[in-house]
Amino acid sequence: MIAVTGDFHGQWERFHAKELKKLKKGDTLIICGDFGFVWNNSKEEKRRLKKIGKLKYHVLFLEGSHDNIPLLRTYPLEDWCGGQVRRISGNLLMLQRGNIYSVEGKTFFAFGGGESSDMDQRQMPEEFWQMELPNQEELNLARQNLQAVNYQVDYVVTHQCTSKIQRFIAMESDHINHLTAFFDEITPKLSIKQWYFGCYHKDTKIPPYYCGLFQNVEGIK
Repeated sequence: MIAVTGDFHGQWERFHAKELKKLKKGDTLIICGDFGFVWNNSKEEKRRLKKIGKLKYHVLFLEGSHDNIPLLRTYPLEDWCGGQVRRISGNLLMLQRGNIYSVEGKTFFAFGGGESSDMDQRQMPEEFWQMELPNQEELNLARQNLQAVNYQVDYVVTHQCTSKIQRFIAMESDHINHLTAFFDEITPKLSIKQWYFGCYHKDTKIPPYYCGLFQNVEGIK
């Protein structure tokens, strides 16, 4: 079984949700950004990551707009299920932007990252903000991988979503960045069953196939 949910923000109690307690060895949990457990590289943080990595199921996550991406990128890349990942600890893996994975017989296109709305409230170095949104190489890799499968995947997992869905959820927002513009570009070409995304801290379903997640856990059997 595969379970998909929204932002964790480093909250350990989220792993105690009744839906996650049902996961068994060989199952998979996907977190759509803002994982939040990789932040300051402290001893306590490393202990917690080791504990997550020892869970009986795989924990896969995307980076969001409240993750320490420079620190995440210090973990080495390795091949896994058709794409590349960064193995944080044991069964805890970070999915990479623009990669396609085959997990439990299902295909997933993953693309993490986002744009912080609270930059002025957080004192972070410039490189931190620059990494939140994708570079051209990452966008080109995503296009290349999608073209190779004729834009047909079972599921899309992201942190942010298309500009149209963003306007629907946050009606006051007309802001478009080059990540949401990229999602706008690929949407008409995609053949998918469901698009899961986090970011907006709302649990909502928007036809035909969008599913915003925060606390809810969606199961894929």
